[in-house]
Amino acid sequence: MLHPDLRADRERRLAENGLAEAVALAAALPNLEVVGSEVVRVGRMQPGTLFGSGKVDELKARFAALEVDLVLVDGPVSPVQQRNLEKAWGVKLLDRTGLILEIFADRARTREGVMQVELAALSYQRTRLVRAWTHLERQRGGFGFVGGPGETQIEADRRAIDDQVIRIKRQLEKVVKTRELHRAARRRVPFPLVALVGYTNAGKSTLFNRMTGAEVLAKDMLFATLDPTMRGLVLPSGRKIIISDTVGFISDLPTQLVAAFRATLEEVLEADLILHVRDISHPESAEQAADVAKILAALGVKAATPQIEIWNKLDLVQGAMRDGLVQQAQGRDGVMALSALTGEGLPELLEAISRAFDEAKSDLRLTLPFSEGRRHAWLHAEGVVLAETQTEDGWQIDLRWTARQEQRYREF
Repeated sequence: MLHPDLRADRERRLAENGLAEAVALAAALPNLEVVGSEVVRVGRMQPGTLFGSGKVDELKARFAALEVDLVLVDGPVSPVQQRNLEKAWGVKLLDRTGLILEIFADRARTREGVMQVELAALSYQRTRLVRAWTHLERQRGGFGFVGGPGETQIEADRRAIDDQVIRIKRQLEKVVKTRELHRAARRRVPFPLVALVGYTNAGKSTLFNRMTGAEVLAKDMLFATLDPTMRGLVLPSGRKIIISDTVGFISDLPTQLVAAFRATLEEVLEADLILHVRDISHPESAEQAADVAKILAALGVKAATPQIEIWNKLDLVQGAMRDGLVQQAQGRDGVMALSALTGEGLPELLEAISRAFDEAKSDLRLTLPFSEGRRHAWLHAEGVVLAETQTEDGWQIDLRWTARQEQRYREF
């Protein structure tokens, strides 16, 4: 595992922490043994080989001695650089995007998840065709006796990939329509949606299981959760909510995955409340939180959507630092410190969620025609009806509701 430490990145994050995350990514793949890892200082990136010629030769000798078959580079590697390095080292090479795609391909279980991964992989592979076909003169003949040179092999491969992309996108459109129908049906159900988001391995699934009693896979592993899971939960106030566990985010998330998993993350866009779970014991917890905020903004999550920031894994922090974190969280609005593993702080979190939905309410008198029976039923199910009388034209209803309930009613 190689982590290129580019001069431009040194002010943003420690290279050693980046390398540790990359090794954890590699460990998430089965049947893959990491025999060595190293931070490689790169003063000036070489366009053809990424590293300087001396470093390339040095690494070649070390790979040969260790009998390495696969080299992982934790960073972007251009198709030309990948081709040249594979040729120089005599190994297969995967960059950060390729590694994450491999993990996602291994973990996806639902039909939608598999298609999302396949779509992202095809987009990635299309840019890598230069690696397979370095001689563009390889051509297929044209039609007839006077046909032109025909299409090059690389053009044929690109066309085949484009055809597959179109096919998968059409299938995904059907899935998206189905999900939209499910969401529309859920809007008619008077249960708010709460979405768990956060950096990968922040403990979202452990917290999800602790809150709902579910048995979602929760491991100390990056990207243990890929396919979203939803469960019902009754808060101490008696209010019922729907809570959703989502795929974890990561720094430098491949653009192909941001686009491809947009449908999977649409639950976050629909959420009435977002729980941002942070691994507060991680040395770069603040940087991870910034990455999550950046991705949420890229997905189009509204800034007005209420959020609670959860400082998780308090059980891994000891002594004065732990006490300081607890006091700091107590002094800030919208921040909770807890341990999903031990359950410490969970009752306070559930109370905070309850309070988030106990918003200021306003009164309104509404006249609804008899033809709006579904809206009428929704208002009663939502529990906002104070009084009701029937007239010749319909129902006259006195309501008391929150601004969010009013908005949901308008969108009904």
